[in-house]
Amino acid sequence: MKTIIQSVVAAGLLAVLFWSCSQVPLTGRRQLQLLPESQLMAMGLQNYQQFLNEHKVVHGTPDAQMVKRVGERIAAATESYLKRKGASDRVKGYKWEFNLAEDKSVNAWCMPGGKVVFYTGILPFTKDEAGLAVVMGHEIAHAIARHGNERISQALSLQMGGLALDVALSQKPEETRNIFLAAYGVGSTVGVMLPFSRKHESEADEMGLMFMAMAGYDPERAISFWQGMKAGGAQPPEFLSTHPSHDTRIKQIREDFLPGAKMLYRKYGGG
Repeated sequence: MKTIIQSVVAAGLLAVLFWSCSQVPLTGRRQLQLLPESQLMAMGLQNYQQFLNEHKVVHGTPDAQMVKRVGERIAAATESYLKRKGASDRVKGYKWEFNLAEDKSVNAWCMPGGKVVFYTGILPFTKDEAGLAVVMGHEIAHAIARHGNERISQALSLQMGGLALDVALSQKPEETRNIFLAAYGVGSTVGVMLPFSRKHESEADEMGLMFMAMAGYDPERAISFWQGMKAGGAQPPEFLSTHPSHDTRIKQIREDFLPGAKMLYRKYGGG
């Protein structure tokens, strides 16, 4: 009897793994998603609205207009690409919004469902529209690749003993919210998710360059942007950071990602 039960459980787990696996657009990487994206989108909208209520949102300025303009342009190019590839499900239910928040932090993020926020602290580094497109493409790529789903699934498994998201929210609401915010780059974390988040960063770099190129922005701008980030100040050692080191990132972009992105720029962006 025990053997039969174990076999049934094992078969059930295999079925979950099978149905939870998907491929990331552009890169083709197989990924495991254990959470309904619709549930994360609802949670994302709630936290997005809370963030906007707690921060000063900049309206009507040239910078705010640029964030909106670049975001809409890259989102449109991304959706067109996904439609051509039969992967429109990746943006099902998305209602894009692009906001600029008054905050000195050098940061930007995209919640599931297409809710994007740039902090004013990153604008001295983006400098111009193409520089902003580097960051916008990168953040939209995180959402399209559903990196947050992977990270939250992993955190629930390793930090909360495999609790379902709704159970975790009811039993440990503050801890679960912190995990959610960290997974989408609103917070920061040091721990077991580091190797995966560095992998996600590189994947978002690759996809983001392609998205910005298809929107008509020269992906070559990514090199000078990251060089400027490097010159802007020290960062922790790579093994303590959720991001690749600037030197690692610049080398990978130049050698591995730019050639393909330039081809797309010439094809779709008129470069």
